[in-house]
Amino acid sequence: MPRIGVARDGAEPTSVEQRERHLRIIDAASRLASEHELARVQMTEVAKLAGVAIGTLYRYFPSKTHLFVGVLLHRLELSADRIPAPGADVSPQDAICAALIALTRQLVSRPKLALAMLVSNSTATVSAVPDALRVDELFQQLILRVGGITGPTEQDRDAVRLLAMLWFGVITVYLNNRATLEETEADIRLSCRLLLVHISQTSS
Repeated sequence: MPRIGVARDGAEPTSVEQRERHLRIIDAASRLASEHELARVQMTEVAKLAGVAIGTLYRYFPSKTHLFVGVLLHRLELSADRIPAPGADVSPQDAICAALIALTRQLVSRPKLALAMLVSNSTATVSAVPDALRVDELFQQLILRVGGITGPTEQDRDAVRLLAMLWFGVITVYLNNRATLEETEADIRLSCRLLLVHISQTSS
């Protein structure tokens, strides 16, 4: 289990140069975690590969948990920009399910990295790693947008929140070799059918 260490948020990059360093760190962490188990990824190696001082790395990401929650957040941000809006003839359930299947295939294409991100996110407390809350919020916003739900009710938000938790759990089961990809995708489809049964009645 990754150690959280310092209970504080990392610094936000504000200049072009800082954003470039921030992205180099995320890219370096992604590359190393794609090749090695999370426990074997060292912060010193991330800093070296990114071409930054170790102090710079810790300023943006105070611990390895902060780092891989940050990697997950970045990947979700990229996915949110790439998923097209659903067509008028597609139901919210079908649009959301198709998006989750596509996200699943993207995520598990690099299984070691996926497990590093999901383990880090699942062990992060919001008080210590504020980006964990941003992951939850972004993922739920993504689902609502994909479903074309512009005026979600409390019931919609509850359904989406539970679906997000199920999705992360189902993928973790797959990454731990306890299900096949076919079984995983079938579970995602079943989760969408069960949890989103009423959501089309409140979408607008």
